[in-house]
Amino acid sequence: MTRGLLIDAGPWPQRVGLRALVAVGRRRRGAALLAHWPQAEQVACAMLAAERYDDPAVARALGWDASAVVARGRELRRAEGRP
Repeated sequence: MTRGLLIDAGPWPQRVGLRALVAVGRRRRGAALLAHWPQAEQVACAMLAAERYDDPAVARALGWDASAVVARGRELRRAEGRP
């Protein structure tokens, strides 16, 4: 299991909670348990869906190319004279 970049980017208290939610949401019984708390279920499902974008091949197939975004940003900064 690869760790999600989105989760790793957050502050430590949220990282702990989100990792726990994702771990519970991955299991069939855990997902059934989360169904009792709609907000927690929504967060877990959203994090599991967002985790797919951490795989560059999947992200590119869906139209997201992180290296192209970075290159475009660098180009814009250079054009504006920023470091």
